Amino acid sequence: MSKADYYETLEVSREASDKELKSAFRKKAMQFHPDRNPDNPEAESLFKVVNEAYEVLKDSEKRAAYDRYGHAAFEQGGAGQGFGSDFGSSMSDIFEDIFGDMMGGGGGRRSRGRERGADLRYNMEISLEEAFHGKTAEIDVPTSVTCTSCSGTGAKAGTSPKPCRTCGGMGKVRASQGFFTVERTCPSCHGRGEFIEDPCDSCGGAGRTTENRNLSVNIPAGIEDGTRIRLSGEGEAGVRGGPPGDLYIFLTQKPHELFQRDGADIFCRVPISMTTAILGGQFEVPTVDGGKTRVKVPEGTQTGKQFRLRGKGMPVLRSPQYGDMYIQVEVETPRKLTKRQRELIQEFGDLSHDDNHPDSTGFFAKVKDFFERIAE
Repeated sequence: MSKADYYETLEVSREASDKELKSAFRKKAMQFHPDRNPDNPEAESLFKVVNEAYEVLKDSEKRAAYDRYGHAAFEQGGAGQGFGSDFGSSMSDIFEDIFGDMMGGGGGRRSRGRERGADLRYNMEISLEEAFHGKTAEIDVPTSVTCTSCSGTGAKAGTSPKPCRTCGGMGKVRASQGFFTVERTCPSCHGRGEFIEDPCDSCGGAGRTTENRNLSVNIPAGIEDGTRIRLSGEGEAGVRGGPPGDLYIFLTQKPHELFQRDGADIFCRVPISMTTAILGGQFEVPTVDGGKTRVKVPEGTQTGKQFRLRGKGMPVLRSPQYGDMYIQVEVETPRKLTKRQRELIQEFGDLSHDDNHPDSTGFFAKVKDFFERIAE
């Protein structure tokens, strides 16, 4: 009975790259793995066929010979007889890729013994003025630090951790399943490869203790709300001498009583009197840098009008540029009028004509046309 074409077995083209071959093999290996198909008696043989095809095609010399002579290139004791001399090492690498997630590592090998410390988060609230000028903040962070008594080993002074008796210090144990060997994290030492016979009195064998650390955090001028600052190595100490984690500072900007911020621009709403809007005038407003500026209001200003003050906004982070400040006026309608004020307003209304209110005159003219068209 003729053997199936290796390319057809892996379902790849004859021009497939090494990456495509490996991806196809992983897919097929997972599909026909005996442990995944306990009720399929043909799974093991199909798995062997898939592996045989990959063993040939992943080797450039074997692949070239196969492309030229087909299966005949490996007859009489060649690679076609079994899996080849490097089957064990090949399967170990591929097994790590395929089943890494199942073994609790997300595909990567966990470093034995020296575990990295956890990352920490610190929430900091700053004012708009602090974001404008920048500052150096002092913070206290409760965190785990390396135990000074045992220097992070977890063992009592004068002693040291011993190799794990179960795994011999490897951090993993092996078990045979079918025709290959499976590696798993050692259940005794949990992958550390060692155990502590005499724990340190200060840390109880953990290799670290908890304390408050005082840190200085540089807040640069122009930093925005929601920015995250990373302090490398300022997180929790690693387990038994492992590298420390990082500290992340999450910044939140407090609401301001006068200003609203949008990136590097500042917005401010200013109510003005009806007479100022009608006759024109001016007013002063503060700026975020602590100064003040004068804004001129032209005659006939409407509510919602914006005035742009160039360069009066926030500094752009790590740049010499500044944003702008926008003043939006809102015309305030007078309330609680006296009798005389009402008389004057009424007199003004009697003297007004369409040219004094072009927007409302135009709008109601369109409304009138609209109703006339409906009535036709």
